[in-house]
Formats: sequence, C-alpha cells, structure tokens
Amino acid sequence: PAVAAAMRLGAVLSALRPALPLLLGLSLGCSLSLLRASWSHGAAEERCLAPGPPAPPARGAPPDAAEGRPVPGHEDFRPRIVPYYRDPNKPYKKVLRTRYIQTELGFHERLFVAVLTSKATLNTLAVAVNKTVAHHFPRLLYFTGLRSAKVPHGMVLVAHGDERPIWLMYETMNYIHQHFGSDYDWFYIMQDDTYAQAEQVKALVTHLSINQDVYLGRAEEFIGGDEQARYCHGGFGYLLSRSLLLKLHAHLDSCRNEILSVRPDEWLGRCIIDFLGITCVSQLQGQHYHTYELAKNTEPEKEEEEEFQAALAVHPVSDMTLMYRLHKQFSRIQLDRVYQEIQDLQMQIRNLTALTPAGEAGVTWPVGINAPFLPKSRFEVISWDYFTEQHLFSCPDGSPKCELSGASKADVSEIIESAVEQLNRLYQPLLRFTKRQLLNGYRRFDPTRGMEYTLDLLLEAATQKGHSHVLAKRVSLVRPLSKVEIIPMPYVTEATRVQLVLPLTVQDLDFVANFLDMFAMNTLDMHDNALLTLLFIYHPYDAQRVGQLDVFAGVKAMVGELEKRYAEVKIPWISVKTEVPSQVKLMDIVSKKHPVDTLFFLASVWTEINMEFLNRCRMNAISNWQVFFPVHFQEFNPALVYRGEQTASSNTDFLRDGHFDRHSFAEACFYNSDYMTARTKLAADILDRDEVLESMEVFDVFLHYSGLHLFRAVEPGLVQKYTLRSCNPRLSEELYHRCVLSNLEGLASRSHLAMALFEQEQANST
Repeated sequence: PAVAAAMRLGAVLSALRPALPLLLGLSLGCSLSLLRASWSHGAAEERCLAPGPPAPPARGAPPDAAEGRPVPGHEDFRPRIVPYYRDPNKPYKKVLRTRYIQTELGFHERLFVAVLTSKATLNTLAVAVNKTVAHHFPRLLYFTGLRSAKVPHGMVLVAHGDERPIWLMYETMNYIHQHFGSDYDWFYIMQDDTYAQAEQVKALVTHLSINQDVYLGRAEEFIGGDEQARYCHGGFGYLLSRSLLLKLHAHLDSCRNEILSVRPDEWLGRCIIDFLGITCVSQLQGQHYHTYELAKNTEPEKEEEEEFQAALAVHPVSDMTLMYRLHKQFSRIQLDRVYQEIQDLQMQIRNLTALTPAGEAGVTWPVGINAPFLPKSRFEVISWDYFTEQHLFSCPDGSPKCELSGASKADVSEIIESAVEQLNRLYQPLLRFTKRQLLNGYRRFDPTRGMEYTLDLLLEAATQKGHSHVLAKRVSLVRPLSKVEIIPMPYVTEATRVQLVLPLTVQDLDFVANFLDMFAMNTLDMHDNALLTLLFIYHPYDAQRVGQLDVFAGVKAMVGELEKRYAEVKIPWISVKTEVPSQVKLMDIVSKKHPVDTLFFLASVWTEINMEFLNRCRMNAISNWQVFFPVHFQEFNPALVYRGEQTASSNTDFLRDGHFDRHSFAEACFYNSDYMTARTKLAADILDRDEVLESMEVFDVFLHYSGLHLFRAVEPGLVQKYTLRSCNPRLSEELYHRCVLSNLEGLASRSHLAMALFEQEQANST
C-alpha cells in the first residue's frame, strides 16, 4: 500500500509540475498584496490617532480641504454637456467673427521695422535701405519730418510735418503705438544711415521671450549721468518689446515736456529709464546684439574681423554706394556660411548612413537631397525631355520640335555653364575644361527632389603643359527644390456679388431650359448673391425677321416666368447681331453696361451653376491681382460609355465617366476693371484692326495684355453634360481646331472607344 500511495503521489506531482510556477507566483503575489494593505491601513490609523493639533492646509487650499470635506469649486473635474438654451424673450444677436483666425486667437505678427529718415536723405540713403533689406522684413515704414515732392516707388512714408529730431521721435513712437501696437510683438527702430542684417535681426527676435520688457541695442553712457544708466545708440538700431511700448505710451507726453535733450535716442533712453526704470542692454537671454562702427574710407570687401562678420548693425553709412557694398559683402559672408553648413551636414549624413543596415550604398546623390522617385508601374514613369542648345523636342503646344527660347534657353545655358565650372573645380589644376558643344541634353522634373539633368558634353581638356585633347563626357546635375514659401495674396470674401454672363446662339436653344432651372434651384432658391445677364446673338438673317419670328422668344418667355416666380429678381438681356460671335467683342458690349467693380462669371449654356463653384469663383478672382479660368469636367457620351446599360448615378466616377476639358476656355471669372485695363492695352496694340479680335478669346487678352496672375485649374464642381458642340468655321483656325479637339476627346476614354470598336468588329464578323 505504501508503494502504491507513493506511486499515486508521484503521478499527481508529475501532473502538477507544469503548473507549479504559476501557483507559486499567485501565492507570492497574494501574500505581498495582503502585507502591503495591512501596512497602509496601519499607517493611516496612526496619522488619524496622532495627538496634537491638525496639520495646516496647503498654501492656496481652503480650510475645508484639510478636513477631507468636499469643497465647492474644487471637486474633481468631470466633463458635462451644457445644452444650448436661447431665451425667446431676448432678440437674437448675430455673432461677428474676425476677418482672420489669428486675430480671434490673439496672435501677433513678429517684427515691425521703423526707419527714421529726412527730406535730405529720403531719395538717397532711404532708397538704399529699401533696396537692400526692405524685402526681408515683413513690415517696414519710413518716418520723416517733411516729405519731398516725389516719394520713391515702393516705399511707405509717414510725414509728421516737423524736422525737429525730438518731435520726430515723439510722433513716431505715438504713431507706432496707435497703428501697430496691438499687431506686433517686436519693434525695431533704425536710421537710414544704418545697415542692418535683416535675417540676423529676424533670427534674434525668435530667440527672445515676449513676456519681458526689452530695450536692446548698443548700450551707451549718458554724458555726465549715472554710470548705471544706459541708452541705446540710435545709429546702430534698437529693439523694443510690445509690453515696453504699451507701458511707455502713457508717459510720452510727460517725457516731451520734462526731458531736454538734443539727440532723439538719448531722449528716448532717458524717458524709458526715468518712467519705467529699464536701461538699455546689449545682451539678453543669452543673445548678443553685435554692432560694428565703420571708420572713414573703410573698404567693406577687405574687412575680415570677426566683429565685423558677426555684426547685426553697421554705422555710420555715408552714401548709397557704401550701403550696396556692405550688402554685397554681408551676402557673400552669409552665403559662405550656408555652403559650409551644407558641407558639414553632408559629412554627418555620410557618417551616419555608414552605420545603417544599407551601409554606404544608402547614400543618395546629391547627399542630403531626396532619392529619385521610384515608379510602381509604367504609368508613373517620369519621362525625360530631350533638348539641344537650339531646340527643345518636347514643346508645350504638342509639336515635336520648337526653338529653345526664353526661360528654357536661360535654364539650359546656366546648367551647361555650371557643369563646366564643377568639372574645372574637380580636376584643376591638372586639367582645364572648355566646352565645345552640347551633344545631347535630357531633363525631367521630379516632384520629390527637383529638376534633373543629364548632359553629354564635347569638351576640350588642356593640361598644365599645354597639351589638349577633345573628349566627350556625361554629367548629371540636379536643381533641387528650394525652401517652399507661401505667396501672400490679397484678402477676399465670399460675399461678393457675381454677375453671370451667358452668351446664347440659335444652336443653344435646346439647353437653355436646363441652365435656367439649375440657376433657379442653386442660386435663386438659396438666395445666393448672384445675378444673370443673357446675351442673345442673332444671325443677320434672323435679326431681319425678328418682328415676324423671334428665335429667342421661347427663352424670353422662360425668363418672364422666372421673374414672376421670384419677384425681386430681374434678368436683363442684350441683343447682338453678328455672323462671327467673337468672345472679346461680346465681352466689350457687356463690360460697358456694368460698373468697373463687377465680378463677371462668363458661363456657357452647358454649365450647371452651383454655390460651391460660385464661392470658388469669388475666392480665386482677385481684383488687380488674379483672374480665374476653371477647367470644367466634361462627361463622356453615354451611348459609348454605357452601351445600353443603366447610366451612372449622381456620384459620377470621374475616371470612367468623363474628363477635364483642357481645350475649353469658355468659362472665366474676372473683374470688369481688370478686363477694361487689359482691353485698353489691346486696343492700343491692334489700332483699328478689329478682325484680329475674331482670333482671340478673353483668355488671350489677359495672357498677353495684363500683368495679372492667370489661375488655370481643374474644377470638379463645374460639371457639363455631354453634347456635340457646333464649331463655327468662321472663327480663327486655332479656335476651330480647339473646338474640334474638345468634341473628339469628349466622346469617351480610350478603353471605351476600344471596346466600342471591338464590339463593332464582332458584329460585322458575325
């Protein structure tokens, strides 16, 4: 029996052996938990039963909090939904939103720059300052006592009417506070005989805290004054924080009446010290305000001192030429620094890449630039464009060969020159290369890295001993994408009224009803701020018979019904008699009948108007800045696309059911003032040759006779049903050719056409 019991115990232990670690772990965990709970409970009891007065509450906590009782306003935060309730007895007040979201959030611009000038130096030193650094600062104004008869172009000037230096400083500080005190965080004051490194000044303010009262510049001692007090020398510029400016404004009048000084910078410094107790400093928060004082007859090109190269401001600058020379020298210094930083970064990239799994093979060329785009299918392959020094074999108009000119010619010349320069830099002094001919040139634009070039150059290589040899060499170059910048655009709103202009011919009568229905449903019913003007284009034969038979009588009846349905709406029409309905001539008639600030939308009868597109028309057409020519979406011929099947639903599959018609320029959004300006230049160019207008569209007028931005983009909100347009053969050859291409490409996609041909061949074979 003992042996049998031992065998049974062994069998049980062998069965429990895999679970033994788990059981031991659970037992140990439970024991530790019970032990810790008993310790915590005992400590709590000791605290509660400890004799003596109760411990004081924490600083800032109410007395009830020490006793453990809940305190109103100090309970644990629990989110809750507050239902919206509007008192029906109170009138509804519309909430006015700010124009920009940064205004509503309380954001400020970073830096405002004021330049103190005079009538004598406005056209000399002030112009030099404007040409060298003005485009680097976000906002720059010039302040003077008296202004000259003619203000230099591109300068915003504020004249105070008095040349006294102290008065000029007093009025300038008042003006800055009144107009810009709530918009900027930092204010930089400089004179027109000061050269400031704009980028260094902008970098300085990004490293300073805006929560302090800052008076930063070149600290100078007062003559016979307190040794501890300092003022900022105006010749080297100085920086004021917004908080200091706001505090200073309340004391400016007292400073003007109580402080006597000859120099405006001393007067301002004394005002800040006496009323705010803040002295000028040259170093703050680890940032140094470096300056350099120019000696007479200084040669900026020969200045190699570290103090000169680190200077944020240089003074005094005696003339315009010296200002330009300083700007050139500091630009060269900054460029050398950038090149050195690039080399250091490339070296670090090489060293780090060697430690990656890919090793040195993972280093891209050029180092630091994104690797070339790798296509995942043949449809994503970026094609190369072939060129020579005279011709380009990939032309914008689709022709196989065109002359290399304009920006493309300058681009090719610069790339060849850069390639030869890099070769000489690499092989000198052993070899000296001279270009003889460009054998082959290839270029392509890679959106991930920039423009890539491959050149086959015929070079003449000369040695140090005078021997020369002609050889062909292939080089590769990359023009990388530089820093992306946001182009500032004028502010526009969606409240602008849009004037729709619809030209109609006899061939368009079948589609007018649908256009008017969509216009009524999407604009009139929605109370959109849009009006409609119809332009009836009569053929001379129809115009003679208008008394007996008006071809547009049905359209006029539909317009009358709309005006009855919408009593506040009037839809005017204009009748024109012509054999050749030139878009420019028609627009000339409409333009004269509307105010100059009218926003036109030139529509076609196949356009389906909707609020989404009208809002984009308002936002993309900017007066005196930009015109908008949308590329509408053209649906394919349903007979070829569906071939008897059920047509697609309202959710159109753009890849299957249509395409963006890039040959059509019928739709356009522009302001009447911009059109009138461009049209005046066109009239001066063509004189009395009105037949030229028959070969032009409104797009051509803006393209060739205005300096505005032409915004041409696909517009998915502008959808047109399929129809076979009638192309007028009396128009110019180019316009007629574009119309025919639009009809052909609008039939169907290649796959649909191939399927239709296949089915036709199958039917013929059977």
